[in-house]
Amino acid sequence: MYKSIIANTLRFFSDQSLNTPMVPIQTVQEKKDILVETDVKDTYISCYYPKGAKENNLPVYINLHGGAFIMNSKEMDDPYCRQIANNTGCVVINVDYAKAPESPFPKPVEQTYQLLHWIKDHADDLRIDPEKIMVGGQSSGGNIMAALCLLLKERNEPQPLLQVLICPMLDFVTPHADKPEGDPGRARFPQAANFLNLCYVPKKNQAENPLASPVLAPNTAKLASALVIAAEYDAFSQEAETYADKLKKSGVPVRHEVFEDCYHAFTHLGPEHKAQEAWALVEEEIRKTIEFNE
Repeated sequence: MYKSIIANTLRFFSDQSLNTPMVPIQTVQEKKDILVETDVKDTYISCYYPKGAKENNLPVYINLHGGAFIMNSKEMDDPYCRQIANNTGCVVINVDYAKAPESPFPKPVEQTYQLLHWIKDHADDLRIDPEKIMVGGQSSGGNIMAALCLLLKERNEPQPLLQVLICPMLDFVTPHADKPEGDPGRARFPQAANFLNLCYVPKKNQAENPLASPVLAPNTAKLASALVIAAEYDAFSQEAETYADKLKKSGVPVRHEVFEDCYHAFTHLGPEHKAQEAWALVEEEIRKTIEFNE
C-alpha cells in the first residue's frame, strides 16, 4: 500500500517535460487513439501517420516513454512521435504501458509482447507492414524494449528490425549508490532509486532475471540491430555501454553514441540542441533501417 501512495505522489509531480518539449509540435496526417485489450490491462495506444502518407504498407516504430517504471504517460512523447513519423515516413505507435507498483515485472514486458502481436494481427487496419517493425524507448521504456527483444529470442520469434535504447536502465542488480551518478541531486538520495527498483522488481531474485536486467542476458546473439544513446553524466551510462559491447561481441550491429555534458532524460529536458541532435540520430537510424530492408 505504501508503495502506491508514494508512487501516486511522484506521479502528481511527473511529466514535467510536457510543458517544455525539445522539438516543435508538428501536424501529422492523422493521430488515431485505440484501446487494446491485453492480459495485463487494457492499453491505450496512439498511432501517428506521417504527412503525405499514401501507402497502406507503412513501416512502423513502436515507442515506450520513460518514467522510472512508475510515472508519466505516452503524452510526454507526443511531440517526438509526431516528428519521427513525419521525418521517417513511419507510422509511430506510442504506448501507455502499465506502471509499477500496481503492475510490476514482468507484466509490462508481457504486455508489450502482446501488443506487438496485436499490432501484427491488425496490420491491414493499421495500414502497416508487419515485416517492418522497429521498437524503441527511453529509460524504463528502453529497458522494456530491450527485454522484449530478449523475450522474442527466448520464444523463437522474429526480431524487430531495430531496437532504439535511449538512456536505458538495464541493471537492477548493481545498487544505484554504486553507479556513476553525475547528477548531484540523484546521487545524494540513492534510496529514492532503491524505492523505484523495489516497485518494479519486488520479489526475491527478480532483479537477476535478464528480462529485468538485460545486461545479465547470457546470450545476445541474433537480437535486433541496436541504436544505444547514452548521456555522459547518467548513472545508467555504464550499463548502456556494457550492453552495447555485449551485443557487438555477439555479432549484433550496434551504434552506440554518448552525448557529452548531458544528464539522464536529456532528450526531454535538454539542453535543447543536444536533444534535437539525439532525435535526429534516431530518425536517421530508422530511415537507414527502412532503406536496408526494402
